[in-house]
Amino acid sequence: MTAFKIDRRALLAASLGGLALPAVARAQAPAWTREAMNAALRASGRNGEVSAATFQAIQQRKARALASIENYLKARFQGEADPAVLRAFAEVPREYFHYNYDGGRPSFGDAYESEAKPWSIGFGSALSDYLGQAYMTQVCAPKPEHVVLEIGTGSGFQSALLSRIVAKQYSIEIIEPLGRGVSRIFEPLGYTNVETRVGDGFFGWPEVEGGFDTIIVTCAAQYVPPAIIQQLRPGGRLVIPIGQPFRRGQFLYIYTKEEDGRVRSRKDVGVYFIPMTGAMMNRPPPPGTPVAPAGEPVAPSPGHAPIPRRPAG
Repeated sequence: MTAFKIDRRALLAASLGGLALPAVARAQAPAWTREAMNAALRASGRNGEVSAATFQAIQQRKARALASIENYLKARFQGEADPAVLRAFAEVPREYFHYNYDGGRPSFGDAYESEAKPWSIGFGSALSDYLGQAYMTQVCAPKPEHVVLEIGTGSGFQSALLSRIVAKQYSIEIIEPLGRGVSRIFEPLGYTNVETRVGDGFFGWPEVEGGFDTIIVTCAAQYVPPAIIQQLRPGGRLVIPIGQPFRRGQFLYIYTKEEDGRVRSRKDVGVYFIPMTGAMMNRPPPPGTPVAPAGEPVAPSPGHAPIPRRPAG
């Protein structure tokens, strides 16, 4: 884990010590109010109601978190924080996604915690920490005309972020009760360009004609599923963690498909994600497919696994 730590104390100190907030934080759509959030919760079929005091505290923390996200991205991407990514984080209300579907328990008041961390959403899955999600989103290099597939819907927050940037967002969740619950949360927010399904992401979403400009995988695969590469458009990008289940040595890989169909890859940051289940666990890789090495075992942490270990420095 030590190879990919960030000095969060220094980063947060900078964000709290008089640092100017990013412009997108000041431009947040005024329509998101306590009343709007409670109405959206009811429309999504979930329990809970946010109080006026809790809602106000969340918004105050959000401004600080947005500054931290901007600082973090600039540190990771040679001084460049994608304005579209920052706008998405400002627009999407993260507190709305703080919900445990296994027990029907909201945790709205935990949103935008000062020390970014993942939060359990039940069924062994998690809402990943916001700095890790900011990194993954910018790595995807999303554009307004893109069609994107996410494998591992989880809380739905990653899909919601991308949907604010791209033309169409698809997402697959293999855990049926989680996938069904999360499928109802987008429409109350007015996010009509998100389509979800319950299924095995190993096979992608072959019914989508023309494939995808970007495919983002939010669970650790032991190798790249062939269908995923096939469904990537020429010029497209695949962002995928590769490594053995519950082992050290997982890394984020970025694959790009050239216009002639050739695929190139590069190894990015070290990560730790829960494993891709389903067919990945019982289908051998095609001949010649690189497979993740065994790695050193680590103790599983249900609900807290899918969090990227960010780069050092």
